[in-house]
Amino acid sequence: MDRTTNDSKKLLALNKPKGYVVTRSDELGRKTVYELFPDWVFHNGWMPIGRLDLESKGLLLFTTNGKIGDALTKPGNCIKVYEIWVRGHVTDEHIAAAMKGVESTDGLLKATGIEKKGIGGAKTKLRVEIDEGKNRHIRRLFGALKDPKFGTPLKVLELKRISIGGFKLDLEIGKWRYLSLEEERMLIKNLD
Repeated sequence: MDRTTNDSKKLLALNKPKGYVVTRSDELGRKTVYELFPDWVFHNGWMPIGRLDLESKGLLLFTTNGKIGDALTKPGNCIKVYEIWVRGHVTDEHIAAAMKGVESTDGLLKATGIEKKGIGGAKTKLRVEIDEGKNRHIRRLFGALKDPKFGTPLKVLELKRISIGGFKLDLEIGKWRYLSLEEERMLIKNLD
């Protein structure tokens, strides 16, 4: 992809497909997100801002600027929005519990916003907002809640990140692009 004068020199966006690990190299030989970029992204030290697990897809940002990476991942600094499908019937009580938070081994896991988007059979589609990103945050949050009918943990079946801050995913799966200078300014203007 050719850079234009309106392109950010600090931020790239990728629409990560399932099945790719967010790491520079993988000792298990799995595909890494760097395989989706030209070689210079790896060699010039572009690093992911946050993570998405192997089974998750959606928006990932990359930077060579550690301050921007730290600011976008600092808890409370930046809202990240996800569309998820959960196995089980998500009730208003589940939503209230997820907004209040559940204790985990590394502290409180909670969402800052949840909207029910639809139901398909025994699955519920949700739009979930969080302002921090602990390891497998959303999967563990919903896994701590039980299906009222069967007593089994809810399970996130699909997870797609659709925005970070005010930047919304607008790329085909597996594709990347530079942010524009305007998008960069909008994303980092309110950060500490």
